[in-house]
Amino acid sequence: MSDILQKIILGIIQGLTEFLPVSSSGHLELFKVLMGDNSVAEESLMTTVILHFATALATIVVFHKDILQIFQTLRKKSSQKFVLATVISMIPAAVVGIYFEDYIDAMFTGNLLLVGICLFATALLLLIADKAKDTTRNVTIGKGFLIGIAQAIAILPGISRSGATISTSVLLGIDREKAARFSFLMVVPLIFGKIGKDLLDAEVVLQNTSWVSLGLGFLAAFFTGIFACQWMIALVKRSKLYYFSIYCSIVGIIAMLAYFIY
Repeated sequence: MSDILQKIILGIIQGLTEFLPVSSSGHLELFKVLMGDNSVAEESLMTTVILHFATALATIVVFHKDILQIFQTLRKKSSQKFVLATVISMIPAAVVGIYFEDYIDAMFTGNLLLVGICLFATALLLLIADKAKDTTRNVTIGKGFLIGIAQAIAILPGISRSGATISTSVLLGIDREKAARFSFLMVVPLIFGKIGKDLLDAEVVLQNTSWVSLGLGFLAAFFTGIFACQWMIALVKRSKLYYFSIYCSIVGIIAMLAYFIY
């Protein structure tokens, strides 16, 4: 498979799975193995960074009105609480990323057995959340921290970040649409922070990089990300998470089979 086609496929996978509750990291690891990705660790990380940057921009595009409204109404207590809840929610994942980064990176090296187990955990969480009662509660600072813990756990490949944070929010009684919006907005600062850290630490390969392939992968992730983000909000509002629970279970089985075959 050509490098260009490979990056486009990975971009589509990233764009769809970053927002749908099926674990983008788990899918990327699975498809890298299935497609015979022989990139060195640093080049593989460079691909991951670029694709995550694309979905972060897709989030900003989809929620640009929400973001502008927050900044325009910072004097209001509701906006201040939302911003503070967002900042608080980032702390657990930031701590895990800083102090356990080497250990986490080691898990992103084709460990499909771990991916499969984590996908089953995601499936169970989605099934439980789908049966939760609907409420109209808002995100609070305390709940923001608990959602942040769920986001930190979702650093594990196979645990869906959006699935973990949205499910946790719903189980905490937060309105489903607000839960989805908070889930997508809270990760944007973390993505940009991680990209900046990787670039400053020179952990990604900038030389001998196929920028054409990465550029096409970026565009694929960006446009599919916009579609998936909007679609996911609609699905959460209609309580359709159990479909993804079934899907995660199927992919979990595939990951485990691939682990023993490859």
